[in-house]
Amino acid sequence: MSKAHFELYADAEGEYRWRLVHDNGNILADSGEGYASKQKAKQGIESLKRNAPEAAVVEK
Repeated sequence: MSKAHFELYADAEGEYRWRLVHDNGNILADSGEGYASKQKAKQGIESLKRNAPEAAVVEK
């Protein structure tokens, strides 16, 4: 079972954003940008889920 969930919300400017929140309330990641529509924000979530399930850690 996942210990995190995505929250989808409208910001103060009326754009849609998402954030990935751990069960303890800590924000693990966020969209970093506002989307013009809720559908586009949902597509951003799906892109993250699809493209980074096992993303590598790169030290610089």
